[in-house]
Amino acid sequence: MNSLFGGYFMKDQFLSEQISGVIPSMQLMHGDLPVAFAYRTAGYIWDKTGGQPDVPHRHNFYTIIWIHQGLGKHYLDYREHDLAPDVVFFVSPGQVHQMVTDERPEGEVIMFTREFLDRHHIREDFIFNLGLFAHYADVPPLHVDAEGAVRLRYLTRQIAESFDSGRSYAEDALAAYLKLFLIECNRVMEPQAQANPQSLQAGRQLVGRFKQLLEQRFNAWHKVSDYADALGITPDYLNNVMKLSIGRNAKEYIQERIVLEARRLGVHTQLTSKEIAYDLGFDDPAHFSKFYKNVSGQSFSDFRARLMV
Repeated sequence: MNSLFGGYFMKDQFLSEQISGVIPSMQLMHGDLPVAFAYRTAGYIWDKTGGQPDVPHRHNFYTIIWIHQGLGKHYLDYREHDLAPDVVFFVSPGQVHQMVTDERPEGEVIMFTREFLDRHHIREDFIFNLGLFAHYADVPPLHVDAEGAVRLRYLTRQIAESFDSGRSYAEDALAAYLKLFLIECNRVMEPQAQANPQSLQAGRQLVGRFKQLLEQRFNAWHKVSDYADALGITPDYLNNVMKLSIGRNAKEYIQERIVLEARRLGVHTQLTSKEIAYDLGFDDPAHFSKFYKNVSGQSFSDFRARLMV
């Protein structure tokens, strides 16, 4: 099996920040210069890489992957998803992912940074409230029906024509079409979200703000009260809103996020358990070990040992 993104992003479009002991993190590049927005077809990327395999990695930008045709797997934060026609994946900054394909795929990839959103006055709260992106695997891939695919393809054609066209206000057009594309995806998602109570519900502004804050502070703030104070609400209220929105309270969500990061570091780096504990904000490695076992049901050393089997 081959990787869809491997060598092209590493060598020609992305700058790899491969620091020893850290999961590789990719910046969005065009040639030798950082950019805030990029559009590519999946087939173009495949041709540029020759299907070279890559390693699981993070992006520091948002990525939308719309598969039209192709077989393979998408690994997103320890969940395996099958590739299928008209499936859309939404990858948030910081998520660990890898796309592995059996053949040259057909599809489209849209990438944009927080800077791009800021530049065009698209609030990140808007992105969170759509319920499409998550910082870990809360949201299943979006399955687009025939009618929705027609509407989305019109918008991606406009994005493709505007990208790198050199026309006046091309970037403003990209921002407008991107926003319309995301809104249309949200409309496609609504009936699927009703059928799947575990997926994020659109319109929960507080949940979006909490999730955004969690990504910034999870390795320093471990208590619900830390986040509630920053959001200007009570811990009980935050817990209740989270429970109604995603089926887990804020405490559980915080704990799961910390465990996920521990697993990421345990799988993709050579850091010791002690180093991981300190990296995640635990003053005492023994406290980290107890925390991990209480939340996950197994010790961190057992988790790592299973990887060697």
